[in-house]
Amino acid sequence: MTNQNDDILQTKVNLETAQIPWRDLQRFFAGGRAVFVAPELDLTRVATEMAKDNATQIQHWMSEGQVGPVSDEQAQAWFEADALLWAVVIKPWVMVQEKL
Repeated sequence: MTNQNDDILQTKVNLETAQIPWRDLQRFFAGGRAVFVAPELDLTRVATEMAKDNATQIQHWMSEGQVGPVSDEQAQAWFEADALLWAVVIKPWVMVQEKL
């Protein structure tokens, strides 16, 4: 992709990012499609790299524990707290992030 295409993709992802209650995202978690993004990362950047299938960058974040499947413990904590999370869909994944 060219830089212009990257900019267009980044803008598209940014426009599709919204806050949503965790309770509304549980079906994605149950289907194994909810992906945790650490609060210190830019959700739209991670989602853009996922959309570009940048495996090297995604693997790096995963190895650092900054991106990965939502754990059962995290899902339960968000459910109990009735958490409102930032989310964006990068099919088939739903990227979710808690802003602290």
